[in-house]
Amino acid sequence: MAESREQQSFAEHPIITDGLPAQYPDIDETETDEWLESFDAVVGERGRSRGRYLLLKLLERARQRNIGIPSLTTTDYINTIPPDREPDFPGDENIERRIRQYIRWNSAVMVHRTNVERGTGGHIGTYASAASLYEVGFNHFFRGRDHAGGGDQLFFQGHASPGIYARAFLEGRLDEEQLDRFRSEVDAGGLSSYPHPRLMPEFWEFPTVSMGLGPINAIYQARFNRYLHNRGFADTSDQHVWFFGGDGETAEPEMMGALAVASREGLDNLTFVVNCNLQQLDGPVRGNGKIVQELEGQFRGAGWNVVKVLWGREWDELLARDVDGALIARMNEVPDGELQTYPARGPQYVRDNFFGADPALKQLADDLTDDDIARLRRGGHDYRKVYAAYEAAMKTSGAPTVILAQTVKGWTLGPDFEARNAVHQMKKLSAEALKTFRDRLQLDVSDEALEGDLPPYARPDEDAEEVAYLQERRRELGGYVPSRRVSFTMPQLPAHDAFGALKEGSDKQDVATTMALVRLFKDLLRTKGFGERVVPIIPDEARTFGLDSWFPSAKIYDRLGQTYEPVDQELLLSYKQATDGQIIHEGITEAGSMGTFHAAGSSYATHGEPMIPFYIFYSMFGFQRTADLIWSAADQRSRGFLIGATAGGTTLNGEGLQHQDRHSLLMAQSNPAVEAYDPSFAYEIAVLVEHALKRMYSDEIVEGGEDVMYYLTVYNEPTPQPAMPDHVEDQQVIDGLYRFNEGPGGQHTAHLLASGTIIHEALRAQSLLADDWDVSADVWSAPGWNRLLRDGAAIEAWNRTNPESEPRTPLVSRILEETEGPYVAVSDWMRATPFQIADWMPGPFAVLGTDGFGRSDTREALRRYHRVDAESIAYCVLAELVKLEQLDASVLPDAMERYDLDFERIPFFGQPGDTDDVTR
Repeated sequence: MAESREQQSFAEHPIITDGLPAQYPDIDETETDEWLESFDAVVGERGRSRGRYLLLKLLERARQRNIGIPSLTTTDYINTIPPDREPDFPGDENIERRIRQYIRWNSAVMVHRTNVERGTGGHIGTYASAASLYEVGFNHFFRGRDHAGGGDQLFFQGHASPGIYARAFLEGRLDEEQLDRFRSEVDAGGLSSYPHPRLMPEFWEFPTVSMGLGPINAIYQARFNRYLHNRGFADTSDQHVWFFGGDGETAEPEMMGALAVASREGLDNLTFVVNCNLQQLDGPVRGNGKIVQELEGQFRGAGWNVVKVLWGREWDELLARDVDGALIARMNEVPDGELQTYPARGPQYVRDNFFGADPALKQLADDLTDDDIARLRRGGHDYRKVYAAYEAAMKTSGAPTVILAQTVKGWTLGPDFEARNAVHQMKKLSAEALKTFRDRLQLDVSDEALEGDLPPYARPDEDAEEVAYLQERRRELGGYVPSRRVSFTMPQLPAHDAFGALKEGSDKQDVATTMALVRLFKDLLRTKGFGERVVPIIPDEARTFGLDSWFPSAKIYDRLGQTYEPVDQELLLSYKQATDGQIIHEGITEAGSMGTFHAAGSSYATHGEPMIPFYIFYSMFGFQRTADLIWSAADQRSRGFLIGATAGGTTLNGEGLQHQDRHSLLMAQSNPAVEAYDPSFAYEIAVLVEHALKRMYSDEIVEGGEDVMYYLTVYNEPTPQPAMPDHVEDQQVIDGLYRFNEGPGGQHTAHLLASGTIIHEALRAQSLLADDWDVSADVWSAPGWNRLLRDGAAIEAWNRTNPESEPRTPLVSRILEETEGPYVAVSDWMRATPFQIADWMPGPFAVLGTDGFGRSDTREALRRYHRVDAESIAYCVLAELVKLEQLDASVLPDAMERYDLDFERIPFFGQPGDTDDVTR
């Protein structure tokens, strides 16, 4: 028979491009030909399925003999663990099934009741599909904090929270009143919609419902556990990190983008359980494809151990009889959209459309009744299959494991819910649906009880064997999960004198505030009993921020140490790695850096070890790029320092539009757990860092410390740093506004409020006003625009709601109460930043800032462009005095000419008319 074109082409060009090598020399061509002829004979006589089977067995044997060959990116659409390799199930499956039935019922009823009572939503389908995945873990794998090894960390799928609450109800940790307060939290005691440690600080440990953030945080939590262990802070060798998510969630880049970190770090203390119910929130994940196969290829390619749990035990006999591979072939080819349809359409549809697609399959299913077909479960609903997968994950060494478990969304909820695209939006069950659900779960709930609006919760008697079994399993595994405990010893903070160097100034030496901050923390790293708890987190460009000076002493953490000779070893500040290194140098990943910040900043609760994350980043790529992760860190009650280096709209002068940060202070204001400051001078940094440490890591201000994060913006513009003036007190810096430099006196007065490096432009403007216009302007340092806003808003609200009490005065008004305007605020940020305090200013208030897109140019040109240079500030003051009729309007054209202010060439952003287009 003539060869096909494909065979001819291959014969002419025998290059294999699917991962198998083709360049090795053939040392025995005869032997090679014999192998190939044997293989051709098997395929010719026994068929392609037999040939494929033999190849797979050869690959398996090659790995057993430690012969290095490339892995297959995907395997057949069947369970990874065959029945003969499944371990015995150690529990009582009947009792565990009954426990699961109660939890399934209560989780759905809780959502139903809260929607009848309040209409506040909730999700039924997610937990219904994942119940077995969780219950196998709760009964056999998830270790609580009382376990000898310290307990596991569990990242629960956010939409499955009703099931976790329902289990806590069965355990006696929650009562019916609390279940009825699901999503009712204005009054204390309600249950949060999703895992929110900020709202339920004794229950949840990790927030996960902002999809994609749970998995990346789980990866970096597992890595941080190793970091703590290698640095000698905690023995985490017997702790495991579990993440539960959905297949739809894998479209999030944060979930898939960090997979290589887990394999590179050898995180065999990490297991992902992906609930593959084949649905997103309202439709199939891959209707025309196969998401499980796609994920297997991605995870396996990233170096993970992959365990597929696709089919329940009822399929085992059929697969054993599938001698010609027809069943496996059908499993391989059916797209997810069709697999999703089968549970919704019933047994006859499955018989016709799945088994009926091939005569061999039809024959295979001929002796199956409709009930038999209905009982053909997905693997994620089979306790034994799930247990085998979890045990395999726990026994895997050297790599993380992902378990891809196929389930049906809405499983057991009845035909109106199961596998339906709309199940995510279904919040209530009809009386008939409740009865069907009850019957499937075999619960003793009467029809009469289901006729009303509020179906009852169900639980066994306190002395029932289900309760005894459940409690015994949790005792054996070390207590209840989830459970958040906060018990730690406060670190010994550095003495007040440790912050004194920055307060002395730099004399005539030019020092950027970034360098001043780095110097301060370098000194703090040397403080015994404290410095070793600082966790420096650097995404990249450590040398840009001067952090290379930390390399020789603190060293960079790497689980392998340093196995090579660094190219810069001759340098004093060469790159040094160590297994107990202190610096976490993440590489170019702000999201990953925030993952480490989560773990380090909440270590005081997770491990009882207070660690102090110091995360320094290129300012634009902090709040702008990872604001969702910073919000998540706030929910997780993380503590630590976020350092926005290279801050400002004109200071990072050569980088242009996407690098010049002019809005992060506004974004920081939106996060209630973030205290944001824009310090101008090194001594302000010293004051703020000391105050932050006392607030977060001592009992001095709040007992147990406060769950806040400090965001400090620092600049790369070197200037002489002044000593802290004698008239300035620490509390004034903390309050956020104080008089830095009085004006020299003159016929007219004004006040300049400035922050960050632009205060130097305000000081130049002070001189121009005095020398050229006889205007005496006081310069005020305003590092705390955000602090002043929060103070003013709180006092304003108090006054409004306490009409019979003596009115309180906001800080801004108190600080400026003996002054007269005009007041001009200026910073390297958007004008909206200082405008936050406008309501409490005691007189006319004008604001200058860096609105609009950025540009690349010199600092001088950029500041003139944005009108935040000294000359523009002076002109603004004059204009305000003209408005107050304290100066004649003729001074304005004179000032334009004197300072070469060409407002037509460089129009003002926000100005009415043709020049207000900030999109230019």
